[in-house]
Amino acid sequence: MVALLATSVTEIKAQDWPQWRGPNRDGVSKETGLNLDWTAKKPQLLWTFSDAGAGYTAPVIVGTTLYSQGAGGGNDFAFALDTRTGKLKWKQSLGKQYIMDRGDGPRGSVTVDGDKLYLIRGSGQVHCLSAADGKTIWQKDFRTDLGGNIMSRTDWGFSESPLVDGNLLICTPGGNNGTLAALDKATGKVVWRSKEYTDLGGYSSPIVAVIDGVRQYIQLTRQGVIGVSAKDGKLLWSANVAGNNTAAIPTPVYRDNIVYVTSGYGTGCAALRITKKGDAFTADVLYSNKVMINHHGGVVLVGDHIYGYSDGPGWVCQNFKTGESVWTHKVAEPGKGAVLSVDGRLLCLDERTGSLTVALASPDGWKEFGRMEIPRRSTVLSMDKRVWTHPVVSNGKLYLRDHDLVFCFDLKK
Repeated sequence: MVALLATSVTEIKAQDWPQWRGPNRDGVSKETGLNLDWTAKKPQLLWTFSDAGAGYTAPVIVGTTLYSQGAGGGNDFAFALDTRTGKLKWKQSLGKQYIMDRGDGPRGSVTVDGDKLYLIRGSGQVHCLSAADGKTIWQKDFRTDLGGNIMSRTDWGFSESPLVDGNLLICTPGGNNGTLAALDKATGKVVWRSKEYTDLGGYSSPIVAVIDGVRQYIQLTRQGVIGVSAKDGKLLWSANVAGNNTAAIPTPVYRDNIVYVTSGYGTGCAALRITKKGDAFTADVLYSNKVMINHHGGVVLVGDHIYGYSDGPGWVCQNFKTGESVWTHKVAEPGKGAVLSVDGRLLCLDERTGSLTVALASPDGWKEFGRMEIPRRSTVLSMDKRVWTHPVVSNGKLYLRDHDLVFCFDLKK
């Protein structure tokens, strides 16, 4: 009876991962009861899928299906795997392969919404697909249909993971028609554009928040961070912090009327307190500093502290409300890379080697709980040879990807 109850609790705590950075787009898994002490027992490799193609798309998982994107043979494609076996369920071509020396193929993750999938390809096409077989329901092009364009190096590729909110698909084509766009998720028809804000598209992905009763979309751009009305795209507030002219990438973080943003290339980070007075919003800068200079590995908020890799000092714990550095930790491994939080622990990916280290998410200091090497590296050609796909934890399993290789590990104790 005790064993059955324990199993039941574990199942209840399991969690789908239906979009970029998880259900809440914050890089924090709510799962508990997992093996997160690898000094005693490393996760068992359950299966390897070796035909994911080129690309940096992180997996998303709903039920027993994994969805992702890749490229190969001259085409971009979407695919679905059975998470129990790693066997291919379906694979659908989406169009001409996106080619770039830093790595071919897609960058952003798929978003699952009911029986449909939404994704953005490196060359700027946004697709709505059937989750059952991957067939295209509708398609739009950021440049030709929406008049969009991307900041700085256009050949780096559109890297956004689309946000589905109610009946809307939120994306960032950029350009003179409005930086953000809301599309009817059923048809792809434009519902509104953020006409008051016309910065070029960046590489970040938007989040949704309700602040003082007003639903809004928050996005990091080249010029800084903005909030626009979910109702009509009206600009509610903006601040020229944490943007940069090269590549604004990490996803914003939000909690309790505070928006936190960071980006690389020497920029730093900032936190804003968003308040509403009458019908107007204000964005007051709580701090703006270089404690966290995060390139594209992202950061997570656990308790009252931000954790992530900062160019220069290494892994950093930062006070969310004050911006002060609590501790730093810089070693050869884990070096720079993506981060995910699970049950009070950090999963820190080293982008050079693909190894994954478990560390304590605590302001008391860096404490490791073991490290796991990636089973093998991809032979797909790319200039940097980095493991840039973010790790994912869903329903008791850990997923890692290095281009064509997708690995699934068992995290059960």
